[in-house]
Amino acid sequence: MSLKVEIKKSFKGFHLDVSFETNNEHLGLLGASGSGKSMTLKCIAGVETPDEGSIVLNGRVLFDSGKKINLKPQDRNIGFLFQNYALFPNMTVEENIAAGLRLSRNEKKPIIEDMIKSFHLKGLECKYPNQLSGGQQQRVALARSIAYNPDVLLLDEPFSALDSHLKTQVQAEMVEFLRLYDKEVLMVTHSIDEAYKFCKNLVVIDEGKSVLFGNTREIFKEPKLISVAKLIGCGNISKCSLKSGNRIYASDWDIELTPDGKVSDAKYVGIRSNSFIINNSKDEANIIECEIAEIIEKVYGYTIIFYSKNSSSGTHMYFDVEKDVWENREDKTNLFLKVREDSILLLN
Repeated sequence: MSLKVEIKKSFKGFHLDVSFETNNEHLGLLGASGSGKSMTLKCIAGVETPDEGSIVLNGRVLFDSGKKINLKPQDRNIGFLFQNYALFPNMTVEENIAAGLRLSRNEKKPIIEDMIKSFHLKGLECKYPNQLSGGQQQRVALARSIAYNPDVLLLDEPFSALDSHLKTQVQAEMVEFLRLYDKEVLMVTHSIDEAYKFCKNLVVIDEGKSVLFGNTREIFKEPKLISVAKLIGCGNISKCSLKSGNRIYASDWDIELTPDGKVSDAKYVGIRSNSFIINNSKDEANIIECEIAEIIEKVYGYTIIFYSKNSSSGTHMYFDVEKDVWENREDKTNLFLKVREDSILLLN
């Protein structure tokens, strides 16, 4: 199973230029809102038409601008779970699941029964969408998308329509349900938690362009690009220059740091807000003597907003600390933070 996408499309002052290739895996399309993620899915599904390029699924050409090939959505055998689930309001659960099946009534029956059982919809067969909870609607939409055994399943922000208290439960259910489907899955998301939880590989899309492709965990560990680092939640980024002795100078913070491994020609340095270690003094390498500007309490911790006492720019930095760690600390005025060598991100 494989999917190869190389497409370009311009509309309303926006230019989409995306390319990637998958091989029977769960792939995430991660990017900020308006970056072109959903448009990419719609082009794959045939709902939108690229200006140029090609889309090939399992060796079958779905779209090729040069060869004038553009298969209709119903001929692509692609399952699409829309953000709002797009259930037919005048159809029952059973009827919605059966909507995409081009079979006789007798042939549809066992498939529908299997989907009802597999997606825990027993007792809801005759209910209409407005009688279902958000999680139940999602299960119906997912069952409908999988019922006709598509070659690839496209999930467009599958949890965005749910209240926050439902997301954890429904995400756990989604992990279970996706085990029922052993083919390509593409998930669009702007949530780094969802990308990390569901996707083996990632395509990062920034302002319409696919800027990075690779293993999800490796990208989170080493984002390489400043745009990707910001997207995955790196709270501290500074311009930097190379110094002798495998050191770098972070100009926005006015500090020198020694990263783990050989220093490359990085233009920026990043430090995640949760990767600092509280230290007792400044007499070690990679220590920042902090001037605390503000302390923000959150549900399970604090965000300490500070700047380096060495810096004349006053550029704020961010440190996330667990509640008990900070509350049990006697000295909350003098703060020295150590930056682990392996947590320093070198970016371009």
